[in-house]
Amino acid sequence: MDRSRILVVDDDPLIRGSLYEMLRGRRFDVEMASDGAEAMEHLQRRTFHLVITDWKMPQVDGVSLLNHIKSKYPEVNVVLITGFGNINSAVEAIRQGAFDYLTKPIQPEELEATIQRALSEYIAPPETIDDPFAGVIGQHPTMQKLFAMIQSVAASPATVLLEGESGTGKRVIAQAIHRADAKRRSHPFVEISCGALPETLLESELFGHIRGSFTGAIRDKQGRFELADGGTILLDEIDAFSSALQVKLLRVIQERLYERVGDTRTMRVDVRIIAATNRRLLDLVKQGKFREDLYYRLNVIPMRLPSLRERRSDLPLLVDHFIARSSRAMGKTISGVTDEAMNVFMEYQWPGNIRQLENVLERAVILAKRARLDVDDLPEELRFRSDATSMAIDDQEEGAKEAEGAFSKDDSVQLKDALKMPERELILKVLAEVRWNRSEAAKRLGIHRSTLYHKIRQLGIQTSSS
Repeated sequence: MDRSRILVVDDDPLIRGSLYEMLRGRRFDVEMASDGAEAMEHLQRRTFHLVITDWKMPQVDGVSLLNHIKSKYPEVNVVLITGFGNINSAVEAIRQGAFDYLTKPIQPEELEATIQRALSEYIAPPETIDDPFAGVIGQHPTMQKLFAMIQSVAASPATVLLEGESGTGKRVIAQAIHRADAKRRSHPFVEISCGALPETLLESELFGHIRGSFTGAIRDKQGRFELADGGTILLDEIDAFSSALQVKLLRVIQERLYERVGDTRTMRVDVRIIAATNRRLLDLVKQGKFREDLYYRLNVIPMRLPSLRERRSDLPLLVDHFIARSSRAMGKTISGVTDEAMNVFMEYQWPGNIRQLENVLERAVILAKRARLDVDDLPEELRFRSDATSMAIDDQEEGAKEAEGAFSKDDSVQLKDALKMPERELILKVLAEVRWNRSEAAKRLGIHRSTLYHKIRQLGIQTSSS
């Protein structure tokens, strides 16, 4: 679930800065270097998933940096930036190991597409973690059963099918399966998002191709299955496979055999296959959109990942985990969340699951001005949906209650106990009594201050004491 980390290398501060802003806007973790020598220092200190470097730079140029990376960090892809006059040289650099090149001026759409392809080919170095569940958070009984199942099946070569909503952590669980397998964890863990690629490109990415097999195939290319040999391959969004690719995948599962695109040689592979989807494959089988025989080959060991709504007791652990990680990354000291903020987290439905929670907390940590995150640090969709849920429950429980008696200045007025009084009049009355101290007014009304702010705007109340 960590974000991809990209190193941008360019001696022109304007280009360097614009690339930085462009990539940060797409939620990548970005660092910058002004030349190849500085880039080498960055690479020594941290792990990067991709390097984007200018061709011509003082001291250490892009080609020298490419050779250094391919020698010391072979898992890291390099994209070169060049002018039109150097295209022939850039093509030669691709033959030397560069992933691709971009010509100036850089087009955002082309940049994004190239980055996604390059990152999808990143292969992490072999795992050295003893605990296969390191970084996997889950004390809920459903998660504990899932962990026990992973330990039980890890040594088996059987195919695993992970089903669950988007953002439930299927990639993290696949990595845990790989790490728990004593035979395979020292070999590559390779993943590919099948839904992000068109069919023609997906086949080449999976099985590789030979030079000249199609336009643009300027060199032989290894496929993901070949790269994952001895290890594990994660096929995410397996439901995106066309009928033709489903047939080829079925053959790989049954016989461990395949051919590169354009090649006549048959290749054999030893790989653990994990398929993942946010849809129910059995429903697609019934609709005739997915082969039944392939479904049963994939469904040997089915694992369903629960949504965040189904494991709310894990929320405090997850919140603490993501706050600690974001705080370290941002150089901030955030000690946790207030009880009110945690109540919002517990009441919210989390349609985006853990991924959404991680993004919400990262944003909150960036913008936080206090040592603990409060409700006001959370995005509006969380605050207002949570408030609306709470108020709907209150209204349902208190539906027929009538307000009793008049208010005095010291009364703690519960909004739900005054359903017959016009809401605007009640809020105005309490605001006047507390001299427009909105925090105090919210306490007297029995609602959170963010709800009060929302209602003040909604009801057109002028926020002044006059």
